[in-house]
Amino acid sequence: MKKVLSTIAVAGGLALLTGVALAQWGGGPGGGWYGGMGPGMMQGGGPGSMAGGAPCAGATNTAAEITEDKAKELATAYAGQYLKGFTVERVLPFTGRFHTMYSVELKNEAGEVRTLHVNPYGNVMPFGGASRRG
Repeated sequence: MKKVLSTIAVAGGLALLTGVALAQWGGGPGGGWYGGMGPGMMQGGGPGSMAGGAPCAGATNTAAEITEDKAKELATAYAGQYLKGFTVERVLPFTGRFHTMYSVELKNEAGEVRTLHVNPYGNVMPFGGASRRG
């Protein structure tokens, strides 16, 4: 009987040590030092995760998508407020996960080019820094 109990105790100890080692080295779902999912990152297909659920993180937005003309108008207003001297050169639509978004190129007289990203709901975000196109 002692032999059986000692074998079970050794097997349990090895299983516990293996679990701890995998968690520390990123082999388990908890992440760890070398990869895996870190703290606060969602796993599986819960709402707002990239693996399933809502189309955008936490999105239940049912607002209508903006058009190319509206994206140009929003980018022009943004440039007027934050990027003095820049004008819209072109609006390039692209498809995101489920929606159409826009990359808007702005240019000033010095030849600097700035790029803005306009999401399907009208939010304007700068993309990258100043650059020159020759």
